[in-house]
Amino acid sequence: MSAQAYIALNRFGLGARPGEADALGDPARFLRDQVGNGAPLLPEFAAAPGSAQIMRELPERNRMRDMAEELLKQFRERFRSEMGLRFQHGFTSPTGFHERLVWFWANHFTISVTNLRMFAWPSSYEREAIRPHVSGRFIDMLLAVVRHPGMLLYLDNAQSIGPNSLAGKRIDRGLNENLAREILELHTLGVEGGYGQGDVLALAKILTGWSLKRGDEVVGEDAFNFFPNRHEPGGKTLLGVDYAEGYEEGVRALTALASHPSTARHVARKFARHFIADDPPVASVARLESVFNDTNGDLGALAAAVIEDEAAWQAEPRKMRAPVEYVTAAMRAFGGGAKMERKALDGLMNSCRLMGQFPYGAPSPKGWPDEAKAWAGPDAMLERVEWAHALAARLPQKPDASALARDILGPLMSEHSMTILARAADPVQGVALFLSSPEFQRR
Repeated sequence: MSAQAYIALNRFGLGARPGEADALGDPARFLRDQVGNGAPLLPEFAAAPGSAQIMRELPERNRMRDMAEELLKQFRERFRSEMGLRFQHGFTSPTGFHERLVWFWANHFTISVTNLRMFAWPSSYEREAIRPHVSGRFIDMLLAVVRHPGMLLYLDNAQSIGPNSLAGKRIDRGLNENLAREILELHTLGVEGGYGQGDVLALAKILTGWSLKRGDEVVGEDAFNFFPNRHEPGGKTLLGVDYAEGYEEGVRALTALASHPSTARHVARKFARHFIADDPPVASVARLESVFNDTNGDLGALAAAVIEDEAAWQAEPRKMRAPVEYVTAAMRAFGGGAKMERKALDGLMNSCRLMGQFPYGAPSPKGWPDEAKAWAGPDAMLERVEWAHALAARLPQKPDASALARDILGPLMSEHSMTILARAADPVQGVALFLSSPEFQRR
């Protein structure tokens, strides 16, 4: 079997499952078929409450303080259950590339439960704002993200009020720049994208009034609402372009940002870094940037372009697996996860936390880092080695480590590593050595 089959499953996907490489066929076609075609979600995950339902569950403001502790406990428990299902889907999905695209874009547009009020939102946010658009247009994902309760609450835009608006003149609460700043710095143009503080302020004013319905106000499946009485009146100038007041001008501003050349460059660099190398080839970045520009931000075309990039198919593993990727790849290697109990899923999530990562738990709006130096420190590596040994010891049936390595990584395993596996004292040590090998740690 060629190395390309194993690269398709491990670098582009979430890790090979037993026997999967042998049945793969054309690796590039296998990946292309997943662009826009993800496996169905687990029924319990797909049926989890949506954002509109969650907003209807929230009490009126004058009762929120009395119910805060109870609500936090309820939403925290639901979050852990939903993230367990998300893990389980990653363990078993036959469309690992599609799932990796979801993870990439969810990290690009990060929301995080480090803010405790966010426990209610990650599952609905991913299902409503990210998954439907991973092969669609960038602008459609951007609009879905900015309109979602998860992002509006995480970056405080739901409470942002124009100082000169009708509401701003009545209450002591004003403009919040958080969402505008992160849209420019992280989501679109990038930190070197050519904007200034004046542009942050202008976009913040443009987005005033973009907020949420509550309780009985929520009809249907959309909790978003534009409140004209909170919107900063008058014209604004963003990146040298004048915008009038109103909701549609906000859509026009975001559309302009989505199609800006700096956005294409920023997204292309991040995409190449994720799929090719921490320091991707200049030519690869330029090619992806051109595709983004030429297709008006078609993310399916972007995914297809990285599949066609020769640099992405180099046999040398250049990307360090982050903890969630590492644990997911291990569970896939053993064919596990299909009928995993909640307690076991909780244990795996806690293991990821000890290794330094947890789903939707990034320390800042920048999301989780995508470079080896973030995950390859001595303490982090020790946690992985100890976890690998503990997992190997718990396996009811201990596979032969050499056979496992050939099945999961094939020719990507070096002769040196295969020699080490062959010299293992027992099956437990052999499996632990495989999971700790440089080839399995990377993709």
